[in-house]
Amino acid sequence: MPAHRDGNVLRWLVAYTSSAIGDNLYYFALSWAAVQQGTPAQAGIVTAVSAVPRAVLMLGGGVVADRYGPRRVVLASSAVRGLLVVAAVALLLATSPGLLALGAVAVVFGIVDAVFLPAAGALPARIAERGQLARVQGLRALATRLANVLGGPLGGLGIALGGTAGAFGGAALLIGASVPLLFAVRVGEVPPEDRQERGAVAAELWDGLRHIAHDPVLRPLMLVIALGDLGFVGPMNLGLTLLARERGWGSTGMGWVLAGFGIGAGAAALLITVRGRVPRAGLVTGAVTVSGSAAIAALAQVPSVPGAACVALAVGLSLGLAGTVSGALLQSHAGPAYVGRVTSAATLVSFGVAPLTFPVVGWAVERWGTGAVFAVCAGVCALGGAVALCSRPLRRAELG
Repeated sequence: MPAHRDGNVLRWLVAYTSSAIGDNLYYFALSWAAVQQGTPAQAGIVTAVSAVPRAVLMLGGGVVADRYGPRRVVLASSAVRGLLVVAAVALLLATSPGLLALGAVAVVFGIVDAVFLPAAGALPARIAERGQLARVQGLRALATRLANVLGGPLGGLGIALGGTAGAFGGAALLIGASVPLLFAVRVGEVPPEDRQERGAVAAELWDGLRHIAHDPVLRPLMLVIALGDLGFVGPMNLGLTLLARERGWGSTGMGWVLAGFGIGAGAAALLITVRGRVPRAGLVTGAVTVSGSAAIAALAQVPSVPGAACVALAVGLSLGLAGTVSGALLQSHAGPAYVGRVTSAATLVSFGVAPLTFPVVGWAVERWGTGAVFAVCAGVCALGGAVALCSRPLRRAELG
């Protein structure tokens, strides 16, 4: 049965969507609360501090996912995340928390995220057959886009109705709602011949890294994903804000550019969800990564909002397609007992390392301007595409 018609996959999709919207709502509420308590720079530190424990502990989270199973880990960590946000609500209702209290909440949330994210990324491989992984990744990308679109408006509505505590309460409700939904999701077990004996965490982590290093597809694919994230995250987050300020587009113009990117990424996810099969998946990943990189460089050269929105649509379409296909390739080539550790290694850069480059991007824009910074970041991203095209095993890699 195609994944988008499979009731088990759809139950997982609803749970994942609810949790993803809750995450966006939580970060919206956290940034709002931090802005009310301190300067913009201090608020930026509070919102970014959770990336540090994620980066440090992410690989260990992959070991936990493989050892105890991704569904069990997602259930436990989702419950803890929900309770943590409830604690933030109680803190807001009882007193006016300072930046240190908000930072502590962010740090603990980042620690739990280091366990949650690898397990959540590994779960699709346990609920779908190898031939359906492209569709499942397409569904996941659609859910992520929907969460990004709804997170801001729902956060604003929560603050309007109940203040910051109301926004945090909505986040807790959505994250908590994913837990009973996940209980109804059936997962496959690791085949007996692929099961491993439990050992020390460091030994299991090293075994997972060795598995990646010895696989002719996973090894270059990890480099492609890391370079793509490093070249994409900075320009399309802080870089785009600075570009809008430099061009005089204002928040409305920036919103249209982001909408163009979201439409392109959503269209790529929908295409893969409906089509299912991607012939010559490795070659497609490399080609669209290179084309998306060219669009990133062009974005800083377009003076008008409509033109920038069209270029951003091309970025979303190209890199959205590359990200979805590379995610499916990652899970289809990872050994069943290694999916959590492989996913944690792939997630490390995008959720742990890349956000820490924002200060570097801001400093570089001040020194050399947006055009030069976007061009350099595009070159980093294009290098990832070149790795995919130059690696024969990855270039010839296919999905089931």
